[in-house]
Amino acid sequence: MQLKAALYQALSQSENVTVEAVLPELHQVADVLVNDNLALEVQCSRLSEKRLRERTTSYHKAGFNVLWLLGEKLWLGERLTPLQRHFLYFSQNMGFHLWELDAKQRLVRLHYLIYEDWHGKVHYLTKSCSLSGNLMAFFRLPYQKQKLSTYDVNQNSNLLSYIQRQLSSRNTSWLKRQEKAYLQGKNLLTLPLSAYFPQVRPPEVKDSFCQISQDLSDFYETFRRYYQNQSEKGVQRLYPPAYYGRMVNNAKKRRT
Repeated sequence: MQLKAALYQALSQSENVTVEAVLPELHQVADVLVNDNLALEVQCSRLSEKRLRERTTSYHKAGFNVLWLLGEKLWLGERLTPLQRHFLYFSQNMGFHLWELDAKQRLVRLHYLIYEDWHGKVHYLTKSCSLSGNLMAFFRLPYQKQKLSTYDVNQNSNLLSYIQRQLSSRNTSWLKRQEKAYLQGKNLLTLPLSAYFPQVRPPEVKDSFCQISQDLSDFYETFRRYYQNQSEKGVQRLYPPAYYGRMVNNAKKRRT
């Protein structure tokens, strides 16, 4: 309740805000409802993917936007948990992103340009907005025109040793990758290091992301094609999705 009260206090100065708004048509209660169209859900504890998907789908079908703000127990660590993947949002300007609410520091955090490497470690940038700031403008930020954000990640020269250890310890995901490689007449351990470039890639899920309705196949494809043409493989520079699309299209035009 403390987090909901903090949001109410922050937003009610300029917006129409209701705490624990009953939505009879959805048989749901929104933690915080802003201007009758934006539901802010403060999630402090784990819930099942099934329940998360049900609540999110109900909001969308009824015409509401919903932002899930994660409490401390669900904050992003070194890896994306299966549940956190379903709290990811996506935009062309900020890529995969995730929202956190920090009651102690009285701010909202936005982790964006979220990518992950072969170890499962996440890489990202972070912006924050004080609860005394313009929260509504901050919530719109992923979809606003903005200065290009980038960051660099050094590639792991010992990746093949890591893969060997994972296969030796019978890591399920790496065994599946090895099986797939065998079917193609390959072996993960005899491939050159360059075959694993780029080492940092967009997050994926088996079925579909809970919060993302758009088809991401074009992004995954332009991301792959962009790095195919990179000669520098010691360092990887990460960009927003819009940049990859623009660069790949420009390269295509130059070839025609």
